[in-house]
Amino acid sequence: MPVFPSGEMAVKVFGSLFGVLLEDEDFVARARQEELSVRLVHTKPDCELFVAPHGVFAGEQPQGPAAITLRMSCDTAHALWMGRLLVPVAIATGRLRIRGKVAKVLELVPMLRPAFDRYPDIAAASGIGA
Repeated sequence: MPVFPSGEMAVKVFGSLFGVLLEDEDFVARARQEELSVRLVHTKPDCELFVAPHGVFAGEQPQGPAAITLRMSCDTAHALWMGRLLVPVAIATGRLRIRGKVAKVLELVPMLRPAFDRYPDIAAASGIGA
């Protein structure tokens, strides 16, 4: 059984998660400096987000070209954010597919620490189990 009951719930949880990052001035400054934008394409259920220093946008309408596109299932995303699956392992096993430079993704991961710390609480507050 999937972790997320609907795409709308996935958008709510992952949108809140990336909202946390955009509250972090260091993250926003570095994302601007690196010209970093990320398109997240999740499946099972379907959910798309575009994250850039100027906001988090839901849906398939592109907000511009993304520096990185990450494709994975919502269950894989949940496992990554909960810390049960490491990004390099997800890449190596094909559970996470990347369009763009892998080095840029690996550079991004340490910048995401505040989101990793907050995800379990965000998921629990939305009724998403461990």
